[in-house]
Amino acid sequence: MRLQKFMAEAGVASRRASEQMIINGRVVVNGIVAQLGMSVDENMDVVELDGKQLKLQNRKIVILLYKPRGVVCTSSDPEGRRTVQEYVKDIPERMYNVGRLDLNSEGLILMTNDGELANRMMHPRYGVKKTYRVICDGKLGAGSIAQLTNGVNLEDGMTAPARVFDIYPTKDGGNTAFSITIHEGKNRQVRRMLEAVGHKTLRLKREQYGPLSIGELKSGQWRYLTDDEIQKLMGDVH
Repeated sequence: MRLQKFMAEAGVASRRASEQMIINGRVVVNGIVAQLGMSVDENMDVVELDGKQLKLQNRKIVILLYKPRGVVCTSSDPEGRRTVQEYVKDIPERMYNVGRLDLNSEGLILMTNDGELANRMMHPRYGVKKTYRVICDGKLGAGSIAQLTNGVNLEDGMTAPARVFDIYPTKDGGNTAFSITIHEGKNRQVRRMLEAVGHKTLRLKREQYGPLSIGELKSGQWRYLTDDEIQKLMGDVH
C-alpha cells in the first residue's frame, strides 16, 4: 500500500499530513529516508517516524499455509505431533486456522488473527468452494463419478453436487488421479464420499480455497495474502 495510507491507518495523521511528514524527511523505511509516492508491504517493511516504528492498528492478517501431511490443525496436541501453529509462531498476533485438514491430508489452509473472518469463511451458508487433487485406489468408473457429481448420501446427510474433472490413471495404471471441487465443509468429506462409492483415498491435497490457489508454495511454506486477495476473499463471505 502507499506509504501515506499506511501511516494514516497506523493512526499517525491524515494522508495529506502524512505526505508532508514524508516530504520533510521524517519517515524512514527499512533504514532509508522515504520518498513521496513509494509503497510499502505492511507485513515485511519497517516504517519509522522520527525514529519510532509504526504499526497498523488492529491489522487483519491472513496467511496461506501449505500444511504438510502428518501435521494437525490444532493449537496444541497431547500426542506431541506437529501443529499448524508451529509454522506461524513468529507472528506476534494470535492466529486461528480456517477450518481443518485431517492429519493425512495436505495443502492449502488459511490462518488469520480475525476470528470473525475465520468464522464467516467456515460458515456453510457462504458455500466457499474448495478444490482438491486426489489419488484413490482402483479405477474410478463412470458410475462413481456420477455419484460424486450428483451427491453422495453420508451419515450426516446428502452432499451437494460436486465437480469432478481432470481424471486419469496413475502411472502404474492401478489407481486414479482426479480433481474435485466441493462447496461444503463436512468432516473428512472427500474421503467419506469416496468410501461411500467404494474407493479408498490414497492422497488428498487441497489446491484451492475460494479465489485462492496454493500456487508455487512447497510443503511447510506460507505467505501473507495481499490486500487484493483479502478483499476478494471477504467478497466471497459477504
